[in-house]
Amino acid sequence: MAALKKTSAAKANGSKSPAVKKRSGNVILRLLGPGLVTGAADDDPSGIATYSQAGAQFGFGLLWTVFLTTPFMIAIQVISAKIGRVTGRGIVGNLMLVVPRPVVLVIVALLLAANTFNIAADIAAMGEALTLVVGGLKHEHALIFAAASVLLQVFVPYRHYAPILKFATLILFLYVATAFTVKIPWGEALAATVLPQISFNSDYLMMVVAVLGTTISPYLFFWQASQEVEEMNQGRIQQPLKNASRSGQLEMKRIFFDTAVGMVLSNVVAFFIILTTAAVLNSHGITEIHSAADAANALKPLAGELTFFLFALGIIGTGMLAIPVLAGSAAYCVADAMGWRGSLEAKAAEATGFYSIVAAATIIGFALTFTPFDPMKMLVWSAVLNGIVAVPVMAAMMLIVTNQKIMHIFAASKPLKIAGWLATAIMLLAVLALGAASFWQ
Repeated sequence: MAALKKTSAAKANGSKSPAVKKRSGNVILRLLGPGLVTGAADDDPSGIATYSQAGAQFGFGLLWTVFLTTPFMIAIQVISAKIGRVTGRGIVGNLMLVVPRPVVLVIVALLLAANTFNIAADIAAMGEALTLVVGGLKHEHALIFAAASVLLQVFVPYRHYAPILKFATLILFLYVATAFTVKIPWGEALAATVLPQISFNSDYLMMVVAVLGTTISPYLFFWQASQEVEEMNQGRIQQPLKNASRSGQLEMKRIFFDTAVGMVLSNVVAFFIILTTAAVLNSHGITEIHSAADAANALKPLAGELTFFLFALGIIGTGMLAIPVLAGSAAYCVADAMGWRGSLEAKAAEATGFYSIVAAATIIGFALTFTPFDPMKMLVWSAVLNGIVAVPVMAAMMLIVTNQKIMHIFAASKPLKIAGWLATAIMLLAVLALGAASFWQ
């Protein structure tokens, strides 16, 4: 009776009970999922290396790029998520409808190669980062990370694994915290962000292209679309939205909110990484970074143990988030192309081909850490292959999302069409600039 009176009093006073407040918080958490994880996975150790190099080489001069990419990043990821949720199939399954199968297989092969190089660079950086913190052999640490990633994907069902990935996104805030452990000339940094002084020399343009290629990557498209399919199979409406249009608009709002939060978080973190490395490394004449771990090690004598520790811990945490996304997106693509069952919810015996790709991409990535290739060269190869894949995939995604026969009433709106085609055009220009710069060097 006392509890009943307390609840009635709360209603009479127009206030929410603790239970209602808790449910409100849970609703917001439920709205965040594939988009949040995808955005966080974009800031992998390879991305950290790119942003660190941008800050070390050009100071605050490239801070503006993360804000330029944000709206286009949101648009193209909303499109990928929308395709997955509306059709109930991943990107490759839909590509088969608008692109000849041989072309799709070439795209899948290039993506698999790019992701494997990216995994190699990430695992190498993670192993090196842990070695810097606790000592030991970097290859042994790398093996632990690779094995843990594969085992989690194979033996933890998606319904339990998805919350782990969502919780792991909190590690990104270490890079925001890192920036507040060093002295930042905020006036100079904000001025460079709002009023950039753009240079047209090849090194500057190459780095702009690298940042664009890091923030808008094909593996993110494939991953988020497939995660929407996984979420569909776990949710109340276990069918494509084109067959259940009644609740479709609420789902579209959820996708936009989730994706916008994820991409904004990703680019805010990128901003703070560039900010920190510019304020510390560039200001002390250190203008060349070979890996994310190299950046952490360079920060140690200049900014202190705390800054170094937070930066290194961030490398390990983001790597454990990114490796499953890289291996998983490759596996989803191959499974779709080959007609295999592809789901992180499936048991190993039910999706042998799918999990074989997850394991193979991770194992080969680990093996590449023993080769003479340094992590930065692996990143270059990954960036080139991603650039080759990104433009045709983005163009094909635009053809899919604007096709009413495929998308039904959920075909892209005019603003989304414009943003999506602009993102595709920007990536095309970036790839052409990268090719031209490589040719003239």
